[in-house]
Amino acid sequence: MNEAIKVMSERASVRNYEKGRQLPDETLQQILELAGKAPSAWNLQHWRFIVIKTEEQKEKIFPIAYNQQQVLDASAVILVIGDAEADKSAAEVFAGVPAEARDTLLSNIYGAYKRGRDFGEREALKNASLGAMQLMLAAKALGVDSCPMSGFDHERITGVLDIPDRFIPVMMITLGYAAAPIEQHGRFAIETLVMKEKFEEK
Repeated sequence: MNEAIKVMSERASVRNYEKGRQLPDETLQQILELAGKAPSAWNLQHWRFIVIKTEEQKEKIFPIAYNQQQVLDASAVILVIGDAEADKSAAEVFAGVPAEARDTLLSNIYGAYKRGRDFGEREALKNASLGAMQLMLAAKALGVDSCPMSGFDHERITGVLDIPDRFIPVMMITLGYAAAPIEQHGRFAIETLVMKEKFEEK
């Protein structure tokens, strides 16, 4: 089987980790670097990754994540946040582009973000989620299990981790090594999910 297909087929959410097992720094670094290669609108790379590894910091976010044990047992917890003002990075992103093309791109980007904060937050959510998915696939490719978590208090985590207003919490991801055989969950038949040419009631 193609290795990429194998990774996508075998990845599953793990909530029961080997407590105390360390995730090597070099492995974590590789996961993060691969996650950073995810696609994004205008290549603005809306994601940022806050890495939480110490027991002290995990204890702080444990109640914020509604006392989910995986937060304490995981080797690392990654909070994915999204840049709601990613247009502020645009000039740096396109610094090497010929002037005429750069000016057009920047004009389009700045014009889009003038629509307001809601637009920026939607873009942050969509694009940072691409980074989050890529992070989980990269982890699996390197033998590390993961679980995405949306169940946490976004307002409280913003305060505890000193996240500035420019960024919004998108997803928490636990990383570690499964303590038990991984169960694949049931999936809808692909025929239920795919429609041809237009929407169809299934």
